[in-house]
Amino acid sequence: MPVTWDPVAAADSIAADSVAAANVAATTPDSLPALAPPTSAPGQARRRSLATPVDGDRPNRVDTPNGSALTGRQADDGAWVYHLTAEEVEHAFAPGLTATCWGYNGQVHGPTLEAVEGDRVRIYVTNRLGVATTVHWHGVFLPSGMDGVGGLSQAPIAPGETFLYEFPITQSGTFMYHSHHDEMTQIALGLTGMFVVHPRRGADVDRDVAFMLHEWLVEPGTSRPDPNAMSDFNVLTMNARAFPGTDPIVVGHNDRVRFRFGNLSPMDHHPIHLHGHYWTIVGTDGGAIPAAGRWPETTVLVPTGSTRTVEWTADALGDWAMHCHMTHHVMNQMGHGTPNMVGVDARALDRSVQPLAPGYMAMGENGMDEHGSHVEQGHMPVPENSIPMVGAAGPFGYITMGGMYTNVKVRPKPVDVTADPGWYDHPAGTVARAVSAEQAARDGVRLT
Repeated sequence: MPVTWDPVAAADSIAADSVAAANVAATTPDSLPALAPPTSAPGQARRRSLATPVDGDRPNRVDTPNGSALTGRQADDGAWVYHLTAEEVEHAFAPGLTATCWGYNGQVHGPTLEAVEGDRVRIYVTNRLGVATTVHWHGVFLPSGMDGVGGLSQAPIAPGETFLYEFPITQSGTFMYHSHHDEMTQIALGLTGMFVVHPRRGADVDRDVAFMLHEWLVEPGTSRPDPNAMSDFNVLTMNARAFPGTDPIVVGHNDRVRFRFGNLSPMDHHPIHLHGHYWTIVGTDGGAIPAAGRWPETTVLVPTGSTRTVEWTADALGDWAMHCHMTHHVMNQMGHGTPNMVGVDARALDRSVQPLAPGYMAMGENGMDEHGSHVEQGHMPVPENSIPMVGAAGPFGYITMGGMYTNVKVRPKPVDVTADPGWYDHPAGTVARAVSAEQAARDGVRLT
């Protein structure tokens, strides 16, 4: 039954979902610290902390937007202990779109694990799924029997069992963890996470942020991603959120920033582009890139099954888009094989179909930017448990991107990076604007 998408109610719903999930996700199953509740802010239905919830004996050094971190608890013998629980999770991808996924510690993706080069780690994995699973530590050098490949390096973890992985950390960098048993199903349903190992010594940065890139097929009106999909992915996410569900990234002016991208999408690579700045690719899941092999880029290609670490200086104030440059990856739940309606006057078609399907409206005559605004204005219903194909209201109108998109907000210091500062207040004369024919003529430009 079609329902009208209510963005305010949906925003309340995702805020509440985020708080509830964070209470579980930042913890081991036996320890559940509360997250501060959202507070109201002008122009927003809810405002909640952007801080990463942390569980462990040491503070986190990496922020995971819309996620959490496990930094380990130190045992009496000096080892660092972590506990992951694989389980079914009710997850919100964006306001109005939820699905039953698989995750760790109550969240999708699992919490970012943080360790330090030279640590000895003990990672307990409890299986609360109805099927066997394992965990593979992607890119981490360790004994073969700890590698997590079901049937090859270990017996699978049966439902209800807890396995122990223990190994020394002999390297540093940006890595990942994920199921390596029935990989097609379990990775596609969300059994993934970031694994960051800090060097014992090395240059630090002002902001260090982790992003897991992923893709899902969630058909409108359904409630579970389809792990059998090979190409028709329609929900593209950063840290398991699709815009407008992604939190903004707040950084201080001239901060030195490190972004860590991991990609465990089932099939696709993602060229991630940042507006207004350039960055340098400094590492992969194979290790640091020597200085001679680095050069400035504004787009980094993150292949599936790999990580890329970039560093950049936030030297330009403003609100800057960061997104995958695959154009269909910045859409939400776009149908595949959709007829091309650009330039088609569909009013006669609408009139003939609406008596049979009230609320029917052909779209695409002028492209896809109209879809989200039609939904928000109540002109067009969307199926239950689905969202408009493109974005949300911005400071100058509708932002016509969704999916793998977020905003990077660079502000004068001091700045609270745990709170959304709102939209940027542009200095006079620095915003593109409409001009008249007379104004253009002063520069010799004739408008006809």
